[in-house]
Amino acid sequence: MAKKSQCLKCTGLCCRYFALPIETPEDREDHDDIRWYLCHKDITVFVEDGDWYINIKNKCKHLSEKDYHCRIYDKRPRICRKYRHSDCDFVEGEYDYELHFTDDKQMEEYIKIKFDNNVIEKQKGKSPRRKRKAKKK
Repeated sequence: MAKKSQCLKCTGLCCRYFALPIETPEDREDHDDIRWYLCHKDITVFVEDGDWYINIKNKCKHLSEKDYHCRIYDKRPRICRKYRHSDCDFVEGEYDYELHFTDDKQMEEYIKIKFDNNVIEKQKGKSPRRKRKAKKK
């Protein structure tokens, strides 16, 4: 009964976006590429269980705005058929992401913290180079 009442309240949340895995960024350039994604409308990036994903908010063209049902339910794609009630997006509260970026400015700040504030740590293992004094002849 709980499943049925939950479905009646749903507005097709799972049909309003899709998330795809992306390569884990390793350096400043990789992170800046992700910042580029975030410059686009309705794009977010999140990290879940150590894996990075791009989330694209884009409603399925087969979702009915009238009753929020799938208009091709009997021939829906495999991904939709495999979706289980236990995976439903109709849950209270926010997801518990390790990281969640909703715009390019957040990623820009993350890049600064990750790469620029660790400059001292990067140099700890290196001995400073000293200029040799030129010998007088």
